[in-house]
Amino acid sequence: MNATSPYPDLLEKEQSLAKPHKIKFAEIDASMRFPAIFFIASALIWLLIGTSFALLASFTLHSPNLLPNWEWLTFGRIRSAHLNAVAYGWSNNAVFGVAMWLMVRLCQTKLRYGWVVITAGIFWNIAVAVGITAILAGQITSVEWLEMPRYVTPILALSFLMIGVWGIVSFLYRESSHVYVSQWYILAALFWFPWLYIAVQTMVIWFPARGTVQAITNWWFGHNVLGLWYTPVGIAAAYYLIPKVLGRPIHSYYLSAVGFWSLALFYNWAGVHHLIGGPIPVWLISSGIVASVMMVIPVMVTGINHHFTVVGYFDKVWHSPTLRFVVFGAMSYTVASLIGSTMALREVNVVTHFTHFTVGHAHHGIYAFFTMVMFGSIYYIMPRMLNKEWPSALLISIHFWCVAVGIMIYVVGLSIGGWIQGLEMNNPEIPFPEVVKHTIPWLMSRSVGGSLMALGHLAFFTNFIWMFFSKKIQSGPTLFKELKQEGVSR
Repeated sequence: MNATSPYPDLLEKEQSLAKPHKIKFAEIDASMRFPAIFFIASALIWLLIGTSFALLASFTLHSPNLLPNWEWLTFGRIRSAHLNAVAYGWSNNAVFGVAMWLMVRLCQTKLRYGWVVITAGIFWNIAVAVGITAILAGQITSVEWLEMPRYVTPILALSFLMIGVWGIVSFLYRESSHVYVSQWYILAALFWFPWLYIAVQTMVIWFPARGTVQAITNWWFGHNVLGLWYTPVGIAAAYYLIPKVLGRPIHSYYLSAVGFWSLALFYNWAGVHHLIGGPIPVWLISSGIVASVMMVIPVMVTGINHHFTVVGYFDKVWHSPTLRFVVFGAMSYTVASLIGSTMALREVNVVTHFTHFTVGHAHHGIYAFFTMVMFGSIYYIMPRMLNKEWPSALLISIHFWCVAVGIMIYVVGLSIGGWIQGLEMNNPEIPFPEVVKHTIPWLMSRSVGGSLMALGHLAFFTNFIWMFFSKKIQSGPTLFKELKQEGVSR
């Protein structure tokens, strides 16, 4: 893992490998250095904050007397603070840093006026901090995914528009004649998120629609922010990094196109299945179920494309910290999405709805897939931003195994416990207090998994800080091994 590099300057070697493609990687990375580091550092800080709230909320579920009787530490507030910290703090900052870096790399152009992006990022993080503080203070909207008070949302919307527009500007000034599959997903996400966020804020918070339209709009946003914002960026990163590190092209360009367009066509309808059994028109629910089942197409196509790209090179996955996380995330995308399609069926939904099964499934998607891919992306990006190696291969291993084992315990525990919970709630002979008691062991497994993940996050953050403040390191576990393939595959 720590082979000595024969090259006197890794950045110079990267430039020499890039020359056949006329890509000035050093200049491109230099233009993204401060924005990328700012967003990644902000993301990691929010990850630790969100993890702290998550552990408090998790332990409170099976040990309700653990915390003092303080209003700002009640379950409803810390759970909402956790959701917003990891969604708008960790996840969005990671998306901004990774997506913008991917865009300028693939466009083969420098980021213009990076200070605009950083300014927007500063206001984004200030707004998130104010919003989460307001949630803890009790100024909560009680609308899932939209708990922050509405005076925060205009700042968030404007900040995103400034960042999103700069991603589009980079695309317009591209020097590459070819548009890569990762760019399809990033560009689509940059258009989809403001459409989702502004529409739901208008119809639910600012000018509330009447009746069940609010519920429909809320779940249209809650489901699609995962599928049309985080998912496209996660897939884009996987499509770039897997062939890039392996030094071989993606298995099939045509499968990439099928996966992209089928995702765009079907996912927008899928969120309505969360309202099965509610006072919603049957045709609308049925449309959501059909769309959820049809999501098998982009999921399987993408999974096949990734799998056949890696076939014959699985040994290299374990030698690359980047691929270790990204491939884990790509595999989780397939499994989590197929389970999601199954959950949309009425016969399954009647058991899983209103149970911890749904919580486990949500973390399967947002953490086991998206967050793991973002971890792998950061391991790849940071050495190129700082021209340094990650200082500790041991901390990388601790990070991977803690979060991988932790999320598996988390998802499996809540899936089994949630399924049992759903069966018991559908049995009129079992009193509800008994159902609650039977969930406690599974909730404890949730805390065990969450604690392991928290330990992994601390290892990751420690390695990041160590790398940032250390002297130049020219050999180590990521850059040298992956550098040999740089420039071979786009």
